[in-house]
Amino acid sequence: MRKEREFTVPSQRTPRRPRPGPGPAARAAGPPAAGPGVRARARYWVDRTVVRGVSALVAWLALACLGLVAPASALLVWTDSKAPDTLQGKAATIWRTVGQTLRLGGEVGPPLRMVLSVFLALVSLLYVSFLVGIVTTALTDRLAELERGQTTVVERGHTLVLGWSEQTPTVVAELLAAHAQRGRGAVVVLADRDKTEMERELRDALPPRARVRLLCRRGRPADPAALARVTPAAAEAVVVLPPDTPGADARVIRTLLALRAAVGEGCAVRIVAAVRDGAHLPTARLAAGPGAVVLDVDDLAARLLVQCVLEPGLALVLEDLLDFAGAELHVLRPPGLPGRRYGELAAACPDACAIGIVRADGTPHLNPPPETVLVPGDGLVVLAEDHRATVLPAAPPSGAVPFPLRPPAAARPRRALVLGWNRRGERVVEGLARGGVAAVRDDGDGEPAAPEEYDHVVVLAGPDDDGHPDPDGRALVTLLHLRARARESGRSVPAVAELTDARNRPLAPAGPRTDLLLTGRLAALLMAQVSQDAHLAAAFDALFAPTGDGVRLRPVTDFVPPGTEAPFATLVTAAARHGAAAIGYRPRNSPRPRLNPPKTGTRQWGPGDVLIVVGPA
Repeated sequence: MRKEREFTVPSQRTPRRPRPGPGPAARAAGPPAAGPGVRARARYWVDRTVVRGVSALVAWLALACLGLVAPASALLVWTDSKAPDTLQGKAATIWRTVGQTLRLGGEVGPPLRMVLSVFLALVSLLYVSFLVGIVTTALTDRLAELERGQTTVVERGHTLVLGWSEQTPTVVAELLAAHAQRGRGAVVVLADRDKTEMERELRDALPPRARVRLLCRRGRPADPAALARVTPAAAEAVVVLPPDTPGADARVIRTLLALRAAVGEGCAVRIVAAVRDGAHLPTARLAAGPGAVVLDVDDLAARLLVQCVLEPGLALVLEDLLDFAGAELHVLRPPGLPGRRYGELAAACPDACAIGIVRADGTPHLNPPPETVLVPGDGLVVLAEDHRATVLPAAPPSGAVPFPLRPPAAARPRRALVLGWNRRGERVVEGLARGGVAAVRDDGDGEPAAPEEYDHVVVLAGPDDDGHPDPDGRALVTLLHLRARARESGRSVPAVAELTDARNRPLAPAGPRTDLLLTGRLAALLMAQVSQDAHLAAAFDALFAPTGDGVRLRPVTDFVPPGTEAPFATLVTAAARHGAAAIGYRPRNSPRPRLNPPKTGTRQWGPGDVLIVVGPA
């Protein structure tokens, strides 16, 4: 039988491709990077150890200490000539050294004694560690509480500022200056803001080398618990500021309610607050209670705008009059005041300028007739450096040579162009009408139409939406157009521009005849003034009234002939003969006014000098 041959089919496996070698770029880059180094591995090991918890950290710490202390102790014993000769003695000495170094007892002897020694040392170490930890935690919590501004203020006679706004630094700076004049006191700020940020923003307000303190605390002013930490019942005055957020007036009203609940009904604490919208003024006054002063910021801004239109160049005078730098208003009640006439008292103030009186019931009378007699309880309102102004005793009338009176110029009809509009616009127009100025409203966008055809231009800030990012932007653009039109036409019209942010003053393209009125800053200055003397609220209200006696700017030549060399006291007398009270002057070569200047210095008065008086329009 024939045997069949077996055939084997060759395998069809695909031949293996050779691995591609490194390309030219790889060969040029050199060998591959090495793995993580020793330092990286050590950091990784430390991270893993820390993650395991406290027990792992304590164990490794003990091993590390033993690894350092034991060899060093052995080396110390072996190099000591007084060490025991036997190995057992050397070991006992090494153990004692290690125990003393690590505070583990270090007792030698039977094993039980050594174990008990180590146990007692561990208990002692645990006790000390817990004690240090408790003390450290308490101190840390206390420091954190101080950092957060949660501690209680233990002060008396301080001024308390509640709330935070753009005007808080202005108010605090003025209050610190007022306390510095008295040489004592503290200003406490409570606001829902970080304490460190408040202190950083208010640090520049501290007067140098003055014995006054600035304390900041964090908390909601409407929270009774937060109010209790700043001791409002022991304060001399409380200032409530409207915040720069929507619903500011509602927050002020809630703060006033919480304040009355904290101080009680019969507590004699001066309360000064402000609302932005006059519609909320009656409610805020009810919440503040009797005796409190609540300012209407809109009404104040409108009246100041009207006065600046009627008296061009008045903005800087008002700002200087309201701040505590230099001279400010004071109510004096020195002995011997009752029974004297106002005219004689005005001439008896060598270092102050009298502008009126305040009756016992708080009613002010600015620039009263010279024959007005003061009765018990009346006070003399003066412009002076501080409340220590001098009132001389009664003296016979001086024989000063009177200057001839110049008849006032006849008033002529005037027109004002109002650019922009906000909720204060209607009050501005009404106030201008009472002052004899017809207002024409033009709130359209773009370049104003023919401002040179008017006698005055009023630029209002806006819009009135709370929290608007740039309420002064439109006013700045309008001032830019006004300056361009003045250069084209060659006629510069007196202008008054309202700004809400003092930081925009350097940016404003204002000409030499433009008054920049910072209404928010002036309101803050007024609140600071009233907080130090509640009688000044009625005096300033009468001073800023649209009619009656107010701050006026008059040419010096209306009172004395040009070229007259005389002291300021002579102009005070001449102004009194004209029925006005002189409080300062503005030199012809300077835009800054000089209020309550020295009355004895002689200078030459001429055209361009302006006398600042309190009198009728």
